[in-house]
Amino acid sequence: MAKRSKTIITCAITGGGFTPTMSPHLPITPDEIAAASVAAAEAGAAMLHLHARDPGTGRPSADLALFFQFIPHIKARTDAVIIINTGGVQGMPIEDRLAPALRAKPEMCSFNLGAMCIGLFPMQDRFKDWKHDWEPAHLENSRGVATGNTFKDIERILRDLGEGCGTRFEFECYDVGHLYNLAHLLDRRLVEPPLFVQSALGFLGGIGDDAENVLHMKRVGDALFGEDYLWSIMATRRQMQIATIAAIMGGSVRVGLEDSLHLVNDRLAESNADQVAKIRHILDELGIETATAAEARDLLKLKGRQQVAF
Repeated sequence: MAKRSKTIITCAITGGGFTPTMSPHLPITPDEIAAASVAAAEAGAAMLHLHARDPGTGRPSADLALFFQFIPHIKARTDAVIIINTGGVQGMPIEDRLAPALRAKPEMCSFNLGAMCIGLFPMQDRFKDWKHDWEPAHLENSRGVATGNTFKDIERILRDLGEGCGTRFEFECYDVGHLYNLAHLLDRRLVEPPLFVQSALGFLGGIGDDAENVLHMKRVGDALFGEDYLWSIMATRRQMQIATIAAIMGGSVRVGLEDSLHLVNDRLAESNADQVAKIRHILDELGIETATAAEARDLLKLKGRQQVAF
């Protein structure tokens, strides 16, 4: 891992896994997503990881028009790095998944380092009364759908977004094999340092969210990439605990309602900003400095907020 620098806080605002029934605080409409993003940045998030949702139903969406109803407003009201996801919606063709990012040409995009099964279906058992009919079907659908990227998809994203748009990536690694996939790309010189590697823990289908796996992901990352990468971590059930462990080890952190709906134990977070403020407070108490958006851009060698298309 690169020599210790300031910790970058990323906030994933809404995602595509949790549904409106699960929390009344999940941002749904473009105005809600924009407001939540600005508040998270004001609380200390240097980077914002963004998905879109249908404003009427809350269903995850990769509609290009929806993204452009909130990303310009976020850019106008904060200097945070805007990360547009390329995961889209379950089973969506890569052409549709990439459309918002190719149009927006952001500084960063999310990037899954392989195809995988992310199992959302167990969450059906936690609820009985659904706000929308699509919600249980969406969760059940994850039982039979693989998400993410084939090697062909990966090469296309690197060509069209990386080379074509000057976009860099939040490389999301849900298991150890994804680190080796990234090392393969580095060996072929399809990616170049500094790599921003986001270890994703606790998702059904990937590596578990416990302290030993935090250590394991970092050990493997250090062995493969040395000083060529910045390491960050996100987790589901143990979001704050795992983030704190990673930060103490010199890593950056990701929080947000995409990854966890809770603030402490079973207590729902009332906003993304609450989660950012909590991890920021923990880091401050530990004497760990956090990066501004400008410092994050410098650390990750981003092209700059004036070079985007929104």
